[in-house]
Amino acid sequence: MWWVFIIIKPKPENSHLVKEISALDQDGKRISTYSIIEKPLSIYLNDSHIVTAMTVGDYPKYLAVGYLINQSIIKELDKIEDIEVVKEINTVVVRTKEKSLYEINKKNQIKTSGCANGTIFNNVIEEIQKITLNSSITISAAQIYSLYKVISLTPSLYLKSGAIHGCVLCYEDKTLAYFEDVGRHNAIDKLAGYMFLNKIKPEDKFLYTTGRLTSEMVIKTVMMKIPILASRSGYTAWGVELAKTSNLTMLGRLRGRKFTLLSGYERLSLSD
Repeated sequence: MWWVFIIIKPKPENSHLVKEISALDQDGKRISTYSIIEKPLSIYLNDSHIVTAMTVGDYPKYLAVGYLINQSIIKELDKIEDIEVVKEINTVVVRTKEKSLYEINKKNQIKTSGCANGTIFNNVIEEIQKITLNSSITISAAQIYSLYKVISLTPSLYLKSGAIHGCVLCYEDKTLAYFEDVGRHNAIDKLAGYMFLNKIKPEDKFLYTTGRLTSEMVIKTVMMKIPILASRSGYTAWGVELAKTSNLTMLGRLRGRKFTLLSGYERLSLSD
Protein backbone atom coordinates (compact mmCIF):
# COMPACT_ATOMS: atom_id res chain seq x y z
CA MET A 1 0.00 0.00 0.00
CA TRP A 2 1.48 3.34 -1.04
CA TRP A 3 -0.04 5.34 1.78
CA VAL A 4 -1.49 4.62 5.17
CA PHE A 5 -5.03 5.80 5.87
CA ILE A 6 -4.80 7.16 9.39
CA ILE A 7 -7.17 9.95 10.42
CA ILE A 8 -5.64 12.33 12.94
CA LYS A 9 -7.91 14.96 14.43
CA PRO A 10 -7.41 17.72 17.01
CA LYS A 11 -7.97 16.78 20.64
CA PRO A 12 -9.51 19.86 22.30
CA GLU A 13 -10.43 17.74 25.33
CA ASN A 14 -6.74 16.99 26.03
CA SER A 15 -6.01 18.72 29.35
CA HIS A 16 -2.28 18.79 28.55
CA LEU A 17 -2.84 21.20 25.64
CA VAL A 18 -5.15 23.79 27.18
CA LYS A 19 -5.49 25.45 30.57
CA GLU A 20 -8.64 26.79 32.16
CA ILE A 21 -8.07 30.28 33.54
CA SER A 22 -10.14 32.81 35.42
CA ALA A 23 -10.71 36.24 33.87
CA LEU A 24 -13.07 39.23 33.76
CA ASP A 25 -15.28 40.16 30.82
CA GLN A 26 -15.96 43.69 29.55
CA ASP A 27 -18.58 44.18 32.28
CA GLY A 28 -16.26 43.10 35.08
CA LYS A 29 -18.02 39.76 35.45
CA ARG A 30 -15.88 36.81 36.52
CA ILE A 31 -15.66 34.23 33.73
CA SER A 32 -13.81 31.01 32.99
CA THR A 33 -11.93 30.69 29.70
CA TYR A 34 -9.33 28.46 28.05
CA SER A 35 -5.81 29.24 26.90
CA ILE A 36 -3.32 27.25 24.85
CA ILE A 37 -0.36 25.81 26.75
CA GLU A 38 2.91 26.43 24.91
CA LYS A 39 6.29 24.99 25.78
CA PRO A 40 9.77 24.85 24.22
CA LEU A 41 10.77 21.77 22.23
CA SER A 42 14.46 21.32 21.41
CA ILE A 43 15.25 19.38 18.24
CA TYR A 44 18.60 17.63 17.90
CA LEU A 45 20.11 15.85 14.92
CA ASN A 46 22.55 13.38 16.44
CA ASP A 47 24.69 15.60 18.70
CA SER A 48 23.80 18.90 17.03
CA HIS A 49 21.14 21.23 18.39
CA ILE A 50 19.11 22.36 15.38
CA VAL A 51 16.35 24.55 16.78
CA THR A 52 14.14 25.14 19.81
CA ALA A 53 10.52 25.73 18.84
CA MET A 54 7.62 26.98 20.93
CA THR A 55 4.86 24.41 20.52
CA VAL A 56 1.76 23.01 22.21
CA GLY A 57 3.75 19.82 22.73
CA ASP A 58 1.69 17.21 20.90
CA TYR A 59 3.24 14.99 18.21
CA PRO A 60 6.85 16.01 18.95
CA LYS A 61 8.22 13.21 16.76
CA TYR A 62 6.32 14.44 13.70
CA LEU A 63 7.32 18.04 14.39
CA ALA A 64 11.03 17.22 14.69
CA VAL A 65 11.19 15.04 11.59
CA GLY A 66 9.01 17.42 9.59
CA TYR A 67 11.23 20.37 10.46
CA LEU A 68 14.34 18.50 9.33
CA ILE A 69 12.62 17.49 6.09
CA ASN A 70 11.31 20.95 5.27
CA GLN A 71 14.77 22.40 5.89
CA SER A 72 16.16 19.80 3.47
CA ILE A 73 18.41 18.44 6.23
CA ILE A 74 16.98 14.91 5.95
CA LYS A 75 15.69 13.61 2.62
CA GLU A 76 15.53 9.80 2.91
CA LEU A 77 13.57 7.74 5.44
CA ASP A 78 16.09 4.89 5.53
CA LYS A 79 18.75 7.31 6.78
CA ILE A 80 16.91 7.66 10.10
CA GLU A 81 18.07 5.16 12.68
CA ASP A 82 16.11 6.26 15.75
CA ILE A 83 13.83 9.01 17.02
CA GLU A 84 13.94 9.54 20.79
CA VAL A 85 11.42 11.76 22.56
CA VAL A 86 12.67 12.83 25.99
CA LYS A 87 9.57 14.28 27.64
CA GLU A 88 11.32 15.26 30.88
CA ILE A 89 13.42 17.90 29.10
CA ASN A 90 11.12 18.62 26.12
CA THR A 91 13.62 17.30 23.60
CA VAL A 92 13.56 15.17 20.46
CA VAL A 93 16.74 13.55 19.18
CA VAL A 94 16.74 12.28 15.61
CA ARG A 95 19.63 9.89 15.01
CA THR A 96 20.84 8.92 11.57
CA LYS A 97 22.95 5.98 10.43
CA GLU A 98 25.54 8.35 9.10
CA LYS A 99 26.55 11.75 10.36
CA SER A 100 24.87 14.44 8.28
CA LEU A 101 27.15 16.59 6.16
CA TYR A 102 24.77 19.47 6.64
CA GLU A 103 26.19 22.18 8.88
CA ILE A 104 24.05 24.81 10.52
CA ASN A 105 25.44 28.23 9.70
CA LYS A 106 23.46 30.91 11.50
CA LYS A 107 24.55 33.50 8.97
CA ASN A 108 22.51 31.61 6.40
CA GLN A 109 19.31 31.62 8.46
CA ILE A 110 16.52 33.86 7.21
CA LYS A 111 13.93 35.10 9.69
CA THR A 112 10.46 34.60 8.26
CA SER A 113 7.05 36.05 9.02
CA GLY A 114 6.09 32.79 10.70
CA CYS A 115 4.89 32.89 14.31
CA ALA A 116 7.44 32.18 17.05
CA ASN A 117 10.44 33.24 14.97
CA GLY A 118 10.21 30.83 12.05
CA THR A 119 13.41 30.30 10.09
CA ILE A 120 14.40 28.93 6.73
CA PHE A 121 17.87 28.47 5.28
CA ASN A 122 19.43 29.83 2.10
CA ASN A 123 19.96 26.36 0.66
CA VAL A 124 16.19 25.79 0.86
CA ILE A 125 15.58 29.01 -1.08
CA GLU A 126 17.96 27.77 -3.76
CA GLU A 127 16.37 24.32 -3.83
CA ILE A 128 12.79 25.50 -4.20
CA GLN A 129 13.76 27.53 -7.26
CA LYS A 130 14.53 24.23 -9.01
CA ILE A 131 11.16 22.61 -8.18
CA THR A 132 8.20 22.64 -10.56
CA LEU A 133 5.08 20.79 -9.42
CA ASN A 134 3.85 18.72 -12.36
CA SER A 135 0.96 16.90 -10.69
CA SER A 136 -2.11 16.72 -12.94
CA ILE A 137 -4.53 16.40 -10.01
CA THR A 138 -7.69 18.52 -10.34
CA ILE A 139 -10.20 19.66 -7.77
CA SER A 140 -13.60 21.29 -8.17
CA ALA A 141 -14.94 24.35 -6.44
CA ALA A 142 -17.67 22.14 -4.97
CA GLN A 143 -15.05 19.88 -3.35
CA ILE A 144 -13.28 22.89 -1.88
CA TYR A 145 -16.49 24.27 -0.40
CA SER A 146 -17.33 20.87 1.08
CA LEU A 147 -13.88 20.43 2.63
CA TYR A 148 -13.96 23.95 4.05
CA LYS A 149 -17.29 23.22 5.74
CA VAL A 150 -16.09 19.91 7.20
CA ILE A 151 -12.88 21.46 8.52
CA SER A 152 -14.66 24.49 9.98
CA LEU A 153 -17.07 22.27 11.91
CA THR A 154 -14.43 19.84 13.21
CA PRO A 155 -13.93 20.21 16.99
CA SER A 156 -10.53 21.81 17.46
CA LEU A 157 -8.27 23.68 19.84
CA TYR A 158 -8.97 26.78 17.77
CA LEU A 159 -12.71 26.57 18.42
CA LYS A 160 -12.07 25.92 22.11
CA SER A 161 -9.46 28.56 22.84
CA GLY A 162 -8.25 30.36 19.70
CA ALA A 163 -4.59 31.50 19.50
CA ILE A 164 -3.62 28.55 17.35
CA HIS A 165 -3.20 27.56 13.69
CA GLY A 166 -4.23 24.41 11.86
CA CYS A 167 -3.05 22.49 8.80
CA VAL A 168 -5.22 19.81 7.23
CA LEU A 169 -4.16 17.18 4.68
CA CYS A 170 -7.01 16.26 2.32
CA TYR A 171 -7.59 13.65 -0.37
CA GLU A 172 -10.51 14.20 -2.72
CA ASP A 173 -13.39 15.00 -0.32
CA LYS A 174 -11.79 13.48 2.80
CA THR A 175 -9.65 14.95 5.56
CA LEU A 176 -6.76 12.63 6.42
CA ALA A 177 -4.82 14.49 9.09
CA TYR A 178 -5.46 17.72 11.02
CA PHE A 179 -2.62 19.19 13.09
CA GLU A 180 -2.66 22.37 15.18
CA ASP A 181 0.04 24.45 16.84
CA VAL A 182 0.78 27.97 18.06
CA GLY A 183 2.77 28.60 14.88
CA ARG A 184 1.46 27.67 11.45
CA HIS A 185 4.97 26.56 10.44
CA ASN A 186 4.92 24.05 13.35
CA ALA A 187 1.56 22.68 12.21
CA ILE A 188 2.79 22.12 8.66
CA ASP A 189 6.04 20.58 9.93
CA LYS A 190 4.01 18.07 11.97
CA LEU A 191 2.12 17.22 8.82
CA ALA A 192 5.36 16.82 6.85
CA GLY A 193 6.75 14.47 9.48
CA TYR A 194 3.53 12.47 9.54
CA MET A 195 3.54 12.05 5.75
CA PHE A 196 7.24 11.20 5.63
CA LEU A 197 7.18 8.55 8.37
CA ASN A 198 3.98 6.95 7.01
CA LYS A 199 5.15 7.07 3.38
CA ILE A 200 2.14 9.07 2.22
CA LYS A 201 2.56 10.27 -1.33
CA PRO A 202 1.80 13.97 -1.86
CA GLU A 203 1.04 14.25 -5.57
CA ASP A 204 -2.73 13.78 -5.25
CA LYS A 205 -3.22 15.63 -1.96
CA PHE A 206 -4.64 19.03 -1.01
CA LEU A 207 -3.43 21.16 1.91
CA TYR A 208 -5.64 23.57 3.84
CA THR A 209 -4.22 25.97 6.42
CA THR A 210 -5.79 28.55 8.69
CA GLY A 211 -2.67 30.70 8.53
CA ARG A 212 -1.45 33.36 6.14
CA LEU A 213 0.06 32.24 2.84
CA THR A 214 3.54 33.62 3.37
CA SER A 215 6.72 32.68 1.54
CA GLU A 216 7.54 30.18 4.30
CA MET A 217 4.22 28.34 3.96
CA VAL A 218 4.60 28.17 0.18
CA ILE A 219 8.19 26.93 0.47
CA LYS A 220 7.24 24.18 2.90
CA THR A 221 4.29 23.08 0.75
CA VAL A 222 6.44 22.92 -2.36
CA MET A 223 9.20 21.07 -0.49
CA MET A 224 6.54 18.53 0.52
CA LYS A 225 5.50 18.25 -3.18
CA ILE A 226 1.82 18.95 -2.38
CA PRO A 227 0.27 20.57 -5.51
CA ILE A 228 -2.70 22.46 -4.01
CA LEU A 229 -2.66 24.88 -1.05
CA ALA A 230 -5.60 26.87 0.32
CA SER A 231 -6.17 29.19 3.26
CA ARG A 232 -8.96 31.22 4.76
CA SER A 233 -6.38 33.97 5.29
CA GLY A 234 -4.54 36.38 3.03
CA TYR A 235 -1.20 36.12 1.25
CA THR A 236 2.07 37.94 0.71
CA ALA A 237 3.44 39.11 -2.65
CA TRP A 238 6.52 36.88 -2.36
CA GLY A 239 4.33 33.93 -1.41
CA VAL A 240 2.29 34.41 -4.61
CA GLU A 241 5.46 34.82 -6.69
CA LEU A 242 6.97 31.59 -5.32
CA ALA A 243 3.69 29.73 -5.89
CA LYS A 244 3.61 30.81 -9.53
CA THR A 245 7.27 29.93 -10.07
CA SER A 246 6.73 26.43 -8.62
CA ASN A 247 3.36 25.90 -10.36
CA LEU A 248 1.62 25.50 -7.00
CA THR A 249 -2.15 25.92 -7.12
CA MET A 250 -2.85 28.43 -4.36
CA LEU A 251 -6.15 29.80 -3.08
CA GLY A 252 -6.44 32.52 -0.47
CA ARG A 253 -9.26 34.20 1.46
CA LEU A 254 -11.39 31.05 1.34
CA ARG A 255 -14.58 31.79 3.22
CA GLY A 256 -17.87 30.04 2.59
CA ARG A 257 -18.25 29.92 -1.18
CA LYS A 258 -15.69 32.60 -2.00
CA PHE A 259 -11.96 32.46 -2.61
CA THR A 260 -9.15 34.07 -4.60
CA LEU A 261 -7.27 31.79 -7.01
CA LEU A 262 -3.69 33.06 -7.23
CA SER A 263 -1.72 30.50 -9.24
CA GLY A 264 -1.84 27.03 -10.81
CA TYR A 265 -5.22 27.73 -12.40
CA GLU A 266 -5.29 24.54 -14.48
CA ARG A 267 -5.86 22.28 -11.44
CA LEU A 268 -9.11 23.95 -10.39
CA SER A 269 -12.52 23.47 -11.99
CA LEU A 270 -14.50 26.62 -11.21
CA SER A 271 -17.86 25.14 -12.16
CA ASP A 272 -19.80 23.15 -9.55
